[in-house]
Amino acid sequence: MIYASRYKSPIGNILLASDEEGLTGLWFEGQKYFANTLPDEHIPQETEILTETIKWLDMYFFGEEPNFTPPLHPSGSTFRQAVWQLLLQIPYGQTITYGEIARRMAEVKKVPRMSDIMRFPLLFHVIV
Repeated sequence: MIYASRYKSPIGNILLASDEEGLTGLWFEGQKYFANTLPDEHIPQETEILTETIKWLDMYFFGEEPNFTPPLHPSGSTFRQAVWQLLLQIPYGQTITYGEIARRMAEVKKVPRMSDIMRFPLLFHVIV
């Protein structure tokens, strides 16, 4: 089952979603794909995972470095899972460009550039 809760942040309202394993979604109200992966059937209830996520967000927005990461349970293709693993490697307080993410993904996929995957559709389907 999916649970959802709202969080009022200093930069806008956030909708949080989780299942029994971890956080499954986080969306800013008004964003282009707001709640696009949130099932219609969900329970508006703050669970332990959502409470922990809210605690993390509170610390972050108060300028503190959280000393924990709430349980995460993103779903998606193999490719998306690989991207999320790369994103989790970014140290707190640092940024990374889309170009750098693409370069690192190319290393993971063992191709010269991520755009090379699109030149070989069969390879793309096998990889993803």
